[in-house]
Amino acid sequence: MTGDAGHGHDDLIAWDEGAERVRSLRERWLPTLGTETVALDRIAGRALAEPIDSPVDVPARSHATMDGFAFDATAAYPLDVVDADVFPEDEPPELEGGQAVRIATGAPVPPAANAVLKREEATVEDGQLTGPDLEPGTYVYERGSNVAEGERLFAAGERLSPKDAILLGDLGIESVQVRTRLSVGLLATGTEIHEGRHTDLDSPMLAGLVRSWGHEVAYEGTVPDDYDRVESRIADLADDHDVVVTTGGTSVGDKDYVVRALQSLGEVLFHRVRLRPGKPIAVAELPDHDAVALAIPGKPVGAHAVTTLVARPLFTGEASLPTVPARMARDVGIATPGFAYAIPVTLEAGGETGSGGAGDDAGDDARDSDGTGDGDGADVAMPLGHADSALSVYEDSFDPSVLSSSTRATRADGFVLTGEGVERGQMVDVVPYPAVEK
Repeated sequence: MTGDAGHGHDDLIAWDEGAERVRSLRERWLPTLGTETVALDRIAGRALAEPIDSPVDVPARSHATMDGFAFDATAAYPLDVVDADVFPEDEPPELEGGQAVRIATGAPVPPAANAVLKREEATVEDGQLTGPDLEPGTYVYERGSNVAEGERLFAAGERLSPKDAILLGDLGIESVQVRTRLSVGLLATGTEIHEGRHTDLDSPMLAGLVRSWGHEVAYEGTVPDDYDRVESRIADLADDHDVVVTTGGTSVGDKDYVVRALQSLGEVLFHRVRLRPGKPIAVAELPDHDAVALAIPGKPVGAHAVTTLVARPLFTGEASLPTVPARMARDVGIATPGFAYAIPVTLEAGGETGSGGAGDDAGDDARDSDGTGDGDGADVAMPLGHADSALSVYEDSFDPSVLSSSTRATRADGFVLTGEGVERGQMVDVVPYPAVEK
């Protein structure tokens, strides 16, 4: 899709389809970036340049997980106990048929043994061991049971986390090849911002998101609402950066030039998604400049919503939305069906009120609205923007157009993503902001 089919909604795509297209774009485009080698203490947030297969079995040898006696569980009692003890630092002895050996937790199991009888269940008389029958594998951490040599553990393009250093270190890997961090140029559009009559609220927020997602970002200033200057500036930045992120000028007004410029410079993959606030996002490939462009709408709350929901997969490869359950504190209706609505909410733990703007009775109202009065202890989600919250934007129906520009709405703890109205007392899934900002 390369443009708008007028002012209607027929050309819009679902927000999650947009996110999936962005994720697919990342998969195609990421291999074209450079690589570098980083140590394990530097892998957090970095994308692997190549897959990693295990070079070894883990554990490399079978180990006892209990103090006791190691032997072949298919043999019959009594067993001859050899005159030896096996500790973690020892080489285990070779056992013959019908023999057992004392073994300590963590010690390597003799090659002929496949089970360990706990010491407290064992009976030894005159060098003969008896005890309950065991299945092979009992109290044995078997070779390769954690990781098998050659097993694919990490995919190319996968974004690593600090915990991944544990497994990599256990494999004997000290460093990995990762893709270089994306270079991102931020450009604010709009004559009112260029002339200093309005503050650019979007660029600092977007820069913070890009950095938290593990990439490098530079603020590249502003450009007025002049088509030639918009196109020229985007082209210049695309030559200098991997990604160009613009703000403003993405709708269908007379001076909304950004999407036209992207169409001229490359291919617009889609323009506008069924998300409110945040609808008029555009994503484009600029092959002549080896760059990608993201055109973000100018209203700050909507800009944050659509960037974290739709653009995030380009930087992280991740489109999933971790949620926490909560009980809605107020009825919230929607005016136009067919959209996903990101409703900002504040959370109060266990139905109790606090300073988050939920109102003195929000916890009780939400907790008891199911008629049971049982106080189930669920968190309470107060829609920030509702007339009963600390920010009065709407009465009963969610108003994304006003809320999208309300900077106070950023004091929410997360948002409820829904395509229909929500009733007071209804259990909802809240997406915490930290879940999409890292």
